Amino acid sequence: MKTAFVTGATSGIGEACVRTLVASGWRCVATGRRAARLDALVAELGADKVHPGVFDVRDEAARDAALAALPEVFQGIDLLVNNAGLALGTAPAQSAHLTQWKTMIDTNVTALVSLTHKLLPALIERRGAVINVSSVAATYPYSGGNVYGGTKAFVHQFSLGLRSDLHGTGVRVTSIEPGMVETEFTLVRTGGNQQAHDTLYGGATPMTAEDIAETIRWVAELPPHLNINTLELMPVSQSFAGFQVARDPN
Repeated sequence: MKTAFVTGATSGIGEACVRTLVASGWRCVATGRRAARLDALVAELGADKVHPGVFDVRDEAARDAALAALPEVFQGIDLLVNNAGLALGTAPAQSAHLTQWKTMIDTNVTALVSLTHKLLPALIERRGAVINVSSVAATYPYSGGNVYGGTKAFVHQFSLGLRSDLHGTGVRVTSIEPGMVETEFTLVRTGGNQQAHDTLYGGATPMTAEDIAETIRWVAELPPHLNINTLELMPVSQSFAGFQVARDPN
């Protein structure tokens, strides 16, 4: 039985990923900040299948302590799913909060590369795989996306660079880049604004966390000689926006 290490597993894509992988025969180390949600996953799926790692991905000391405390059966990591991430705020750059920018960079970039660096030796030894969750925001800019889009562009490029560096090791690297997925994403981004959530997703038939989790499972279970470099997904109801044009009022 193979073991996956999934960050951001207390909601959305990460939580769905744990359920999907366990249903497909994997063990999972499920990590996140909310202990009660991780405990519920363990109760639902079984302590022999899911081990909770309660820590903030930005806290390297807490992360290392959680890794050191892994039961022996969960220590051999075959798959790293770097899912933890967030967007904060929708304001244009000139009126955005710098603290929100720094939090996005610390979470989406610094924590991701730090954990990847920590687990790479084991992943190389086991000829494992890294699946990084990026976003279509890495490719298609939009007003208010500024630093969030920049962090996801980093994840895309880091994935390609990692793949190049790991050439010959047998380790596979994939960047999964979803468009609109209905999760807690918008609630987090807007500070809990339910109306903003309902307005964004209402009538749009967005993708679900389970859709992305199933895609991650498919990539993870491909034959070891195949690598998906980048995979971009959108719901049929979403496509590419037009260019903005500012008009002279005179």
